[in-house]
Amino acid sequence: MDILIQQIINGLVLGSMYALVALGYTMVYGIINLINFAHGE
Repeated sequence: MDILIQQIINGLVLGSMYALVALGYTMVYGIINLINFAHGE
C-alpha cells in the first residue's frame, strides 16, 4: 500500500513536469510567435 501511494505521487509529479514543458512550448510558439526551427515546418 505504501508503494502504491509513492507511485501515485511520482506520477503526479512527472505529469506536472510534462504539463509545464508543454505550457512553455505553447507560450513560446503561440503567444510570442517566435519561430522555432526545431519543429521542421
